[in-house]
Amino acid sequence: MAEQRSVTAVDPDARAFDLRPGGADGVGLDRSTLRLALTVGGLVLAVLLGFGLGRANPKPTTAAGAGVGATATGEHTHAPGTGAHEHGTGAADATAAGLSVTASGYTLTPSGTGFVAGRAADFRFQIRDDQRRVVTRFAVVHDKPMHLIVVRRDLTGYQHLHPTMAADGTWSVPVTLARPGVWRAYADFTVVADDGAQTPATLGVDLVVPGDYRPRPLPAPATTATVDGFDVDYQGTPEVGRAVPLRFQIRDGAAPAALERYLGAYGHLVALREGDLGYLHVHPEPAPTGDVVTFWLTAPGPGRYRMYLDFQVAGVVRTAEFTVTVA
Repeated sequence: MAEQRSVTAVDPDARAFDLRPGGADGVGLDRSTLRLALTVGGLVLAVLLGFGLGRANPKPTTAAGAGVGATATGEHTHAPGTGAHEHGTGAADATAAGLSVTASGYTLTPSGTGFVAGRAADFRFQIRDDQRRVVTRFAVVHDKPMHLIVVRRDLTGYQHLHPTMAADGTWSVPVTLARPGVWRAYADFTVVADDGAQTPATLGVDLVVPGDYRPRPLPAPATTATVDGFDVDYQGTPEVGRAVPLRFQIRDGAAPAALERYLGAYGHLVALREGDLGYLHVHPEPAPTGDVVTFWLTAPGPGRYRMYLDFQVAGVVRTAEFTVTVA
């Protein structure tokens, strides 16, 4: 919302007049002339004030009463419950998410954050609004209402999970954290308000596994990776603050891999920044071009990132990992 300001219009060429009969200007004014002058002056002042207020209160970007699927700016939206596909095409995407338990008016509230290395345990949490009320209405985005990404602080042990929600708004999912250390969990979701408005958010919280923490060095940057016999490579160089296409090719030996839809698309890409573990969540173009899946990624700042590409073949989801340096 634009800042409300008081605007006073001043005409630098205006000269003060003494409107009294026989006043300082040497002009004697009768009552009719005086009445006319006051009327004209009032109209001019009203016009100037109207102009000033109009500048201080610009029109909203979304017209009241605009239907689902359209806004006053001509940009397309999506019906509640369907979620929006992301193109990563502007500075709005150039901010890393998941750095706080609170963002966009919502808070991630876990029931516990301690785990034992190698032992499966349920991770339970709620999403609460700024009035501390439990949120229970979420949009289905990329086939799921909640995406949970878990990774250790050294960017190893990546997991992409999908919790389920109980009637009281508590989400839960079994999690196995293989090694000691501090892990980061990201809840990626979109809240649906009573009026149908959707608010996306990505919140993060640390999970702790006691023991001897031995961080592993980040692998050197590379544009190729191999996972379960599939060769994956990409072309493209991420840039700070600018959307850049990354084109991934996945091959099964000498032939293109028979990619299947996974989470409503033919691939799923997450990028995490080394150091603060800032979270970038991008998705591909709606359909691959031949055997190439294209993603649009906007880097929020320079540094090293770890990218995780999920893809599905023959009902099995695999993850190819890459290190990339953004200058």
